[in-house]
Amino acid sequence: MDERATTKMFCFQCEQTAKGTGCTIQGVCGKTAEVANLQALLLYQVKGIAGYQKHLKDLGEKMEEETIEFVEDSLFMTLTNVNFDPEEHYLQLKKSQELKDRLEKKLGRVLPTPEASYRLGSTREEILKDTTRARIFFDDTVDEDIRSLRETIKLGLKGVSAYAHQARFLGYENEEVSQNVIELLEALTDNSLTLEDYVAQMLKAGETSYKIMETLDRANNETYEAPTPHKVNVQVKKGPFIVISGHDLRDLEMLLQQTEGKGVNIYTHGEMIPSHGYGGLKKYPHLVGNYGGAWQNQQKEFSDLPGCILMTTNCLMRPMKSYEDRIYTTNVVGFEGIRHVKKNSDGTKDFSEIIEKAIEHGGFTEDEPVKEILVGFGHKTTLSYADKILEAVKKGEISHFFVIGGCDGAKPDRDYYTKFALGVPKDAIILTLACGKYRFNKLDFGEVAGLPRLLDVGQCNDSYSAIRIAAGLAEKLSVTVNDLPLSLIITWYEQKAVADLLALLYVGVQGIRLGPTLPAFVTPNILSFLSKEYRLQPITTPEKDLQDILGS
Repeated sequence: MDERATTKMFCFQCEQTAKGTGCTIQGVCGKTAEVANLQALLLYQVKGIAGYQKHLKDLGEKMEEETIEFVEDSLFMTLTNVNFDPEEHYLQLKKSQELKDRLEKKLGRVLPTPEASYRLGSTREEILKDTTRARIFFDDTVDEDIRSLRETIKLGLKGVSAYAHQARFLGYENEEVSQNVIELLEALTDNSLTLEDYVAQMLKAGETSYKIMETLDRANNETYEAPTPHKVNVQVKKGPFIVISGHDLRDLEMLLQQTEGKGVNIYTHGEMIPSHGYGGLKKYPHLVGNYGGAWQNQQKEFSDLPGCILMTTNCLMRPMKSYEDRIYTTNVVGFEGIRHVKKNSDGTKDFSEIIEKAIEHGGFTEDEPVKEILVGFGHKTTLSYADKILEAVKKGEISHFFVIGGCDGAKPDRDYYTKFALGVPKDAIILTLACGKYRFNKLDFGEVAGLPRLLDVGQCNDSYSAIRIAAGLAEKLSVTVNDLPLSLIITWYEQKAVADLLALLYVGVQGIRLGPTLPAFVTPNILSFLSKEYRLQPITTPEKDLQDILGS
């Protein structure tokens, strides 16, 4: 047995994992060893469930909605900075065994994989003892490169499930994606698969990621209108308020509807800022602006906040005592002792408690001077300028396009992205997305060829928009995306970034620069393969990378 299997816990799924190798005592994110180990066992159970569901499907049985939703929620709640509550994990584990038992009975036999044949213990002590079998390095006979690809696929599926959860909340589901998730999870238990097989599975995970982002894009655009350029005030206004963080637009819509006419202002936070570009949300006048920056600053930003906070998806940090009575969670987000808003059977939620508490706290006492930034450059808006952009390229007015964005984090070396953006030539356009934009989105980049130099494409899932924009421009020029004067400078932190990267590899994008550091779950051999096949490379310094890209 690998010695890492005997540690108190082991997790290396995020970019900030301890010492760049893995958290073994407590997660850098704040999760305890108990929660980390319960999450590992839950994923072990999910792979067993997928095995039964896959075999039933092969026999002609329709995949059950209950199974798909359970698998989706389980993967999502184990994503970094989502759920820290051990009680929720014990409950989900109990449900996992009930579901697995039912599928096993339906199939009529026990599948031979350890994940499928395992039965959950009846006591907490038994469950915690059994978590060792689910640890990443428990079986040291597995080839390290196969293990690396398995982890990459598994973590990518966490990101896929987060996007699928958002789409499902809006009433959109992609059956092919659901089927692929089950098949990919089952493949993670198949010891007959070769390294080449797992490379193919990794690209299938990338295809799955691309297709669920496409589905979520359609869900958001059809429900709330395609994003268009809108200015967002990043200062505060007098009065009671709620700050809503995360990604889920349906939660924001319900909160806006329930606060209408009550004198409560709504501020977006983190990756919610692109919401201001959607006409179906911007129409509410009490959606007054965006508060704060990226997720890693929340403990400082929320500390003395005279209002309430609603966390809808990932990006939750351990709440400080100074505001733990004013922060609420919903969906699969959770923290022990923090109030949770549940979804009703009809899909609605009752936000009355958080609204009343926001009114009680009174909010900000005065207006700050307005300061606005621009959002709303999704693929439909940006491609509407395609002819103008390409004409400017032909005239030499626009020299290059940079995609600079992704997940932000707390490490000091992430100022690379600020320095890089500031170093981009004045005749180049920057497309940005996800919370990595907060490294520079409040700076003034001016215009080029009559267009803003900084175009906010949206949330992390709007990597799809960036792909569509690049593909649209390439098509008009009759070239491939890789022939465009385009460079991708990607910052990663958690597993949705893994899903985004796999989607980019699936569509064949070359030359991505990734940082601040490379994933600990990628072995040297797999990194060498990605470097050779896709020219994936780590960032170095802003000056050197710009020089290499621009050739000067």
